[in-house]
Amino acid sequence: MKKPEIISISSFKGGTAKTSSAIHLGAALAKFHKKKVLLIDFDAQANLTTGLGFDPDENDSMASVLQNKKNLNDVILNTQYKNLDLIPADTWLERVEVSESLASDRYSHERLRDILADVPYDFIFIDTPPSLCWLTESALIAANHTLVCATPEFYSVKGLERLAQFIDSINHRHPVNILGVLLSFWSARGKNNGAFLEVIESRFPEKAFKTSIRRDSKVSEASIFGKPVFETAPSSRASEDYKNVTEQMIKRLKAK
Repeated sequence: MKKPEIISISSFKGGTAKTSSAIHLGAALAKFHKKKVLLIDFDAQANLTTGLGFDPDENDSMASVLQNKKNLNDVILNTQYKNLDLIPADTWLERVEVSESLASDRYSHERLRDILADVPYDFIFIDTPPSLCWLTESALIAANHTLVCATPEFYSVKGLERLAQFIDSINHRHPVNILGVLLSFWSARGKNNGAFLEVIESRFPEKAFKTSIRRDSKVSEASIFGKPVFETAPSSRASEDYKNVTEQMIKRLKAK
């Protein structure tokens, strides 16, 4: 069986559409490309979980699997969309690395990699917290690719610099390919677009996707209904942009 493409979605700052990107890239692959996709909510805020219409207080998360209390199949939820499954998050994720068996395991950050080694999916997306913590490190070690999310603003640029350093440090132990940098809340008339793109090029050469996700209220409206924007506003700008980025992502993966 072919191993899945495991993609960690990363950002060192909140508000970069990281979770929306996880939902929509996964949903686009399932809906338009007939791929079997697993989304893993690895952030205790559980925005990915609620964004697909689930209550994080009613389901077990990856924390139970990491602690050897549950098998992986026990925590996988089928969404209402064909080929798209979810492992939800809960508050236990926030401090899981200092609890029970993980606390005494010096290689605990490799456990997620081992759990996901042979799961029967074409793609796995891991939505990480917006911080450089144990969860983010574990996700990067489990993944063979990472997708970096950013917005055209000063604090996002500073976060890119820190994230680049963090990924470099992990690369010494576990090679991870930077699949691309995805820009969200984009406006073609932004005053600092040129300077922002120069920073991305210096930190992540030739990694920015050709398509950026334009600012679109339809995305937040879709999250209220717990659905991807392809279902609630299929002709919207965001729907078009995410479909284009998905195509570009597939081409990059084939090139690898």
